[in-house]
This record gives sequence, C-alpha cells and structure tokens, in this order.
Amino acid sequence: MFINIIHFPPIKPGKDAEFREWFDWSNVEYAKHKGFISRRLLKLREDGNYVGLVEHESYDSFMAMHTSSTQAEANKRVKPLLDGSPSPEFLEVVAE
Repeated sequence: MFINIIHFPPIKPGKDAEFREWFDWSNVEYAKHKGFISRRLLKLREDGNYVGLVEHESYDSFMAMHTSSTQAEANKRVKPLLDGSPSPEFLEVVAE
C-alpha cells in the first residue's frame, strides 16, 4: 500500500467551509480512479491546520491519479482557498 500525507497550509480567512466542500468534492472525483482506497481530512491539534491522508493500492496507481486531469482540476479549485502551498510526504506500508 502507498500512503500520501498532505500538509495543507493555513486556509484563508472565511474559506474553511469552502475548503471542506472542496475536500468532499475531490474525494468523490478521486474515488473514480483505479487503485484509490481512501482519503481523509485530519486537523492538527497543535495549530489547527489540516492534513490529508491518502491511501492507494500502489505508487503507480497513485501517480496515475496524481498526474490526471482530475488532479489538475482539484488543484485549480483549491489554490484560491489556501495561504501557501501544500507539502506532501510519500510512504510505503511495510508491515501491518
């Protein structure tokens, strides 16, 4: 299994509800991709920023989604809501 953790920058003032709507919309779109397992939105207790947790069957299935028109549209829609750029981390599950 392949995991992508996305550290979102602060959400622009007044845009939190719109950001959560975007996340729900993008989950529906990403779920259409082969190999997609799940995607969750988490909130850090320390500073209140959001973190996305994405699970895919493999790195290859993740990259197929990540380089798709779905990803391009999602990025276009979320960019105006963020005060900065997301910071990703990529991990492989080695034991369960």
